[in-house]
Amino acid sequence: MSKASFVASLLTQGQMIEKYKEAGNSMLPILKSNQPVTLEPVTDESDLKINDIVFCKVKGNYYTHLISGVRNKNGHTEYQISNNHKYVNGWIKKKNIFGRVVKIW
Repeated sequence: MSKASFVASLLTQGQMIEKYKEAGNSMLPILKSNQPVTLEPVTDESDLKINDIVFCKVKGNYYTHLISGVRNKNGHTEYQISNNHKYVNGWIKKKNIFGRVVKIW
């Protein structure tokens, strides 16, 4: 099990994740590579909005990225996931969003 899938499973179980780190520069200048963040679990009751930074899975890959769009498709809400440089990773359902960044260290 990868570190990211382990973190996703902990969030799914309702655990907060303190000081999660992810390498990469796609979220500059909001997040630097390996800058720690605190993730709160996303539940059915979570109100997710554009510009929320979330920990999610898109097309088999885990990212800490932005919600850049919200749409209703076939009666389901979907969320567009992008990095901070306007690159769109894709559209996902809420079940693929595991956590929301509540603190940047």
